[in-house]
Amino acid sequence: MTNSNKNKTVIVAMSGGVDSSVAAALLVEQGYNVIGVTMKMFNFDDVGGNVHRESGCCGLDAFNDARIVAVKLGIPHYIMDLSEQFGKDVIDNFVDEYKNGRTPNPCIICNTKIKWGELLKKADTLGAKYIATGHYARIVFDELTKRYNILRARDIDKDQTYALWGLNQDALSRTIFPLGDLTKSVVRQIAAKNNLKTAAKEESFEICFVADNDYRRFLRERFEKMNENIADGDIVLDGKVVGKHEGIPFYTIGQRSGIGAYGEKVYVKEIDPKRNVVTLGRNKDLLHQSLIVKDINLISVASIAGSVRAQAMVRYKDTPTAAVISPRSDDTLHVIFNEPKRAITPGQSFVMYDGERLVGGGVIEKVIN
Repeated sequence: MTNSNKNKTVIVAMSGGVDSSVAAALLVEQGYNVIGVTMKMFNFDDVGGNVHRESGCCGLDAFNDARIVAVKLGIPHYIMDLSEQFGKDVIDNFVDEYKNGRTPNPCIICNTKIKWGELLKKADTLGAKYIATGHYARIVFDELTKRYNILRARDIDKDQTYALWGLNQDALSRTIFPLGDLTKSVVRQIAAKNNLKTAAKEESFEICFVADNDYRRFLRERFEKMNENIADGDIVLDGKVVGKHEGIPFYTIGQRSGIGAYGEKVYVKEIDPKRNVVTLGRNKDLLHQSLIVKDINLISVASIAGSVRAQAMVRYKDTPTAAVISPRSDDTLHVIFNEPKRAITPGQSFVMYDGERLVGGGVIEKVIN
């Protein structure tokens, strides 16, 4: 945003980490009226895995760190309890997707429905025009198309645009990404210069509500609470039953561990929840060029007419590669990559770029060939 907006009120989502702390500090420096908000997404005793430590993004340490930074910056700080909404929109979806043999992207749902959906509501109640986060991404307004665009971060290694494809134009018109032009090292330097408590705080890479990074443990405990019995079934290799799996939810495409030993490297190639079968294959069997994408959200363009070329990703930290994208009559997209991609996984996000510009994205429905 330009300096002409410097007197506007902005809510900063403060997770208790260095990125959101610096985002708040920069906005204060730029003259914005800043309000810090920390979102409580879940209770550790409900999700397990970290009940005695509570030092993740929704733990007491995070809340305290965010508050200490807010006091240091001289801004008000609030905690929003969004655990009920987060449970319905994010955790329940996470469980359901694994039950259906798919691999979800909970962070993307959280961004769209919780961090932006709920934070914008809070902004309205507090009279704030903008919200801001510590994401590494940039927003520009395209005068030609009259659309807000998301651009990849200057620091490509930290770029987080893959997780932002679900945001709509209204949300983008009210969003500020203060870190989009900065590198991580510079962000830490700014934090240190401002004597922020979070300056040297380590990053967290796991799914926030699976603090021990053991999603199978999380699912098992969840199913027990739901009194659901997850049936075992056949593992198939070369058309023959070679073993038993522990239950469809505990497997994902490309998985190698936990499937047994067969005298060669094999991986999960296909998951069929209807037949309750997990099929294995070799590495070459994981290579595919064509897929179908649903739940499309477009950002830099209002629509796609006919086939277009783009650079596309099928998972976080994937390398964008050339593909042809074509709309279908059922509001899905047919994607054909120039070269095969490995382990394309239903439930994961498909994201497309035009150079550094995020065109849009969707959810991978199925692999064709």
